[in-house]
Amino acid sequence: MKLKLACADFTFPLLAHDQTLDLIRMLEFEGVDIGLFEERSHLWPSKELRSPSASGKRLKQRLDDRGLRCADVFLQLAPSFVPYAVNHPEAARRRAARDRFLRTLEYAAASGSAHVTTLPGVEFENEKPGQSWERCRAELAWRVEQARKHGLIFGVEAHVGSIVPRPRKALRLVREVPGLTLTLDYTHFTRSGLPDETVEPLVRHASHFHARGARMSCKINYESKSRWNWLTQVLVCLTERRSSSGSEASLPRPNATRR
Repeated sequence: MKLKLACADFTFPLLAHDQTLDLIRMLEFEGVDIGLFEERSHLWPSKELRSPSASGKRLKQRLDDRGLRCADVFLQLAPSFVPYAVNHPEAARRRAARDRFLRTLEYAAASGSAHVTTLPGVEFENEKPGQSWERCRAELAWRVEQARKHGLIFGVEAHVGSIVPRPRKALRLVREVPGLTLTLDYTHFTRSGLPDETVEPLVRHASHFHARGARMSCKINYESKSRWNWLTQVLVCLTERRSSSGSEASLPRPNATRR
């Protein structure tokens, strides 16, 4: 399998978006991950999703002009991942999150992307055991089905502070939600002190991969030979996984900070 590499637009937050896209093309990437992060990325969902089809088509034209294509649209509806978590206890919040997700699917399809990512949800306090998990399963199953209707692959990123902060929980989630895939980022586990071998079982469930380095409680050290050896190992795992998967690896922003 020939790996398809992309670079995330949120890698370069200090540049204007057009400059970011120009730079990504200058680096000879053919794909770009689009971050729709409210109040903290170039493109905000509150603006782009007002007219999702038109906005997506405008983005596609800008990418086409540079010989780029959209590899993933990563949706985050607020600076914190709690207020609009997919499994929020408040029904009104969940309805709002669903509405924006549907708009994101329309946006992604118009932009030429085949993949959409969101965060998986949160373990809410002051609830009976299992309630947050059951809502999470139901909401993600609904999203898998909606994405399928648009011909899109849907993945979630297991991360620090989420309902799946450890590889075993992430593995359980994808097994309990048929069709769900992972946008896999080792660094959320690495910075918690977990060894790489505990994360490797997740690779077979990854439809998208964030390639960056980290170490426990620290930001990236890109000069670390050991981290580049790790990346080589991961790429081998991805290559051996399944040749027809179409998995894509991207290079996100240069730190391992909590989302």
